[in-house]
Amino acid sequence: MSATHAATQEWLVSVDDHVLEPPHVWQDRLPARFKDVGPRIVTDDAGEAWLFEGKRIATTGLAAAAGKKREEFSPMPVTYADMREGCYEPKARVADMTKAGVLASLCFPSFPRFCGQTFTEADDRELGLLCVQAYNDWMIDEWCGTEPGRLIPMIILPLWDPLLAAAEIERTAAKGAKAIAFSENPYLLGLPSIHDPGRHWDPMVAAAAETGMPICMHLGSSSQLPSTSPDMPMVGVIALTPVASTAAACIDWLFSGYLQRHPDLKLCLSEGGIGWIPYVLERCDHVVDVHKAWASKGSFGGDMTTGSVSAGGAGLDLDTPPSQLFREHVFGCFIEDPSGVKAIDVIGEDNVMIETDYPHTDSTWPHCIEVALEQLEGQPDQVKNKVLRDNAARVFNIELPTPPAVVR
Repeated sequence: MSATHAATQEWLVSVDDHVLEPPHVWQDRLPARFKDVGPRIVTDDAGEAWLFEGKRIATTGLAAAAGKKREEFSPMPVTYADMREGCYEPKARVADMTKAGVLASLCFPSFPRFCGQTFTEADDRELGLLCVQAYNDWMIDEWCGTEPGRLIPMIILPLWDPLLAAAEIERTAAKGAKAIAFSENPYLLGLPSIHDPGRHWDPMVAAAAETGMPICMHLGSSSQLPSTSPDMPMVGVIALTPVASTAAACIDWLFSGYLQRHPDLKLCLSEGGIGWIPYVLERCDHVVDVHKAWASKGSFGGDMTTGSVSAGGAGLDLDTPPSQLFREHVFGCFIEDPSGVKAIDVIGEDNVMIETDYPHTDSTWPHCIEVALEQLEGQPDQVKNKVLRDNAARVFNIELPTPPAVVR
């Protein structure tokens, strides 16, 4: 335990970490007829990788960087033997959390990708559904069940079918699931957008609202990273992504109609930062104020010089300012964001939560609580407590566990 943490005895709840699924997850849970095509680890001339429906998928070193210096970060493939045990073993993970002042942690998937889209891309839909259910059972029963209270269960969905997705939300809610992983932009996954005129996502959204499980949209969960051109450097793409993807997802939902129809719906913008939020809310409110009269009747599409009107936005309720919808439904999440922290009074102290991103390269581990307290320096204790722990406990409807004894 670090000296600073021992002195403060402060703790945080991280609402965005990641788990590297151990090799047995699907092999232990799939029916025998699917074991040869279901996810499994293989070692061949090219090294170690996952194999799923004949496709070989290696694990990148950037996804398992915990314990490494920045100079050692690499996008090259990595094996489980190269990883810190806390990447994939729950007791080791909790030990690493305790070391860094992390009281509880919510983990996104790795092999299934951030919202389970690997299984949506499966050739065999029956296998895809079984893989989703196997992951969720493992997440609830084993990953989180090994250390109850310290690890918060998040599920993935069969995204190709909103009725199946709703059924899986209800099934897992009964088992104790607390959060849902969803895409920041399902349209980029080849699925209907959240503006679909047939309201494709209604069953899924309704189930999320009824069970009280927040929909969490992780940066990059559309399987596409934004760029200004094909030759934009990757470091530029990484810098652009929160603004171009997370802010876009926020605006998407503010104008989706779902927030007005489901008062209990909660949305979390995971690993997208918060510094952009004040301007986006200000801009959205201004747009509604200026354009409400015509925009509530329909939106212009196609050739705007001809004044053609598309169905998109028809009948949209614009009576509630987007900034109010945000404060009632949406929660920004950050790792390190000094500009955003300075604007917490504008964003809303009830709408901000903190993350540690273990074991990815942006992670603050093993100095999580120290970095968090530095970020929040100067904020009133009430704000600190909300951002560190209380907002997460409320949003995910969890009872915070008793902190373990601090080793001095």
